Amino acid sequence: MSLQVPATGYPFPFQGTLKPSETAIVVIDMQLDFCTEGGWVASFTDALPLMREPIAPIIRILDAARAHKMTIIYTREGHRSNGSDLTAVKTYRTRLAYNGAAVGESTALGRVLTRGEPGHEIIPELRPHPEDVIIDKVGSGCFYATEMEHILRHRGIKNLIFVGVTTECCVHTSMREAADRGFDNLLLEDATAAVTPELKTAAIDIIRDPSTLFGTVGTSNDLIAVLQSYPVEHV
Repeated sequence: MSLQVPATGYPFPFQGTLKPSETAIVVIDMQLDFCTEGGWVASFTDALPLMREPIAPIIRILDAARAHKMTIIYTREGHRSNGSDLTAVKTYRTRLAYNGAAVGESTALGRVLTRGEPGHEIIPELRPHPEDVIIDKVGSGCFYATEMEHILRHRGIKNLIFVGVTTECCVHTSMREAADRGFDNLLLEDATAAVTPELKTAAIDIIRDPSTLFGTVGTSNDLIAVLQSYPVEHV
């Protein structure tokens, strides 16, 4: 039996049958600061509904993945409470881009993207299970200065399925990092979001084009249909 997820620009994974034991779901930065009232995004834009659109498909994806005991990895962007790992240029850029609300400054959910603050946590709708992996990162990509690659290699993971926010920044950067390390990558386009829809579209189009070499693009329904084709005991 050969089962691949239909996708553009190529079916996933490229080697053939999707093996849950060799595949991980990577949930990028579905944190309160990005995805709920009182958080960072809600403090500077009315785009919060866009950022919450991936929640429902991600819930379905995780349910299907857990049925096959797939590795699930959550990332959280955030800095040390004393700000010792927060660069001056990141503070400047985020203040410039987000109407004065820089990383490390306060919103209703505490200091923005700061570890230990309420806004740093994963949203309750997607609360990790005890067996899931949580990667805390200081940058956009999930490999930079983290244990991500070590954990994946240790578990024999070859294929990564990306969901989360934001499409053009942390999701895109993580996929590029993964591609450079030899992982096969699938982005589920209905399970990712951006504050600016045009940037989401552009980011997905970049990945969809095979010439960019970062991965391929599919949908949550197609992934779930493939997983449901396997008897649980088969995998």
